[in-house]
Amino acid sequence: MFAISLGDDGAQLRPLEPWQAEEYLAHMDRGREFIGQYIPLAALAVDVDSARAFLQSYADKQAADAGRIYGIWLDGKLVGGVLFRVFDAVRESCEVGCWLEPSAAGRGLVTRAARVLIDWAVEERGMHRIEWVASSGNTASIKVAERLGMTRDGVLRESYPYRGKRHDSEIWSVLASEWRAARSAQTR
Repeated sequence: MFAISLGDDGAQLRPLEPWQAEEYLAHMDRGREFIGQYIPLAALAVDVDSARAFLQSYADKQAADAGRIYGIWLDGKLVGGVLFRVFDAVRESCEVGCWLEPSAAGRGLVTRAARVLIDWAVEERGMHRIEWVASSGNTASIKVAERLGMTRDGVLRESYPYRGKRHDSEIWSVLASEWRAARSAQTR
């Protein structure tokens, strides 16, 4: 297994795999309400079996080259994650997503982790378009898209029902050429 440092604060990005179901469930239990404000991720892991099944679904996606999931560890404790919810190598398009428990919010962990994923998608896999989808009410997620240099493509009004209410989805994206130009400007 590998770990990628996300900075001087001890944060690491690592693959999140089915054998880690108990740790993943404990993490979801710590952040269930916070994580579940805008996305149903926490509801998919209510016991060890469902946590393992969810992680296995991403192991299967990775084997099919259709998605991947990574955890963010801070001081050895799983506190969040990032994923390729959709990964389409043929269309050269993918969607990056995230989640975080409240104890880790406000540290830039998701932004740093998403940069690693986008760099890999663009430079190693030749992705042309990377998307970020967020509920219009999820200002923290929208701020991450902005920090990543993404452009707001539009809003899908009342596009998904969640917790008895229909939510708008904002679609953000960055193209490979834009990503490379921004990364090049940062190293000058």
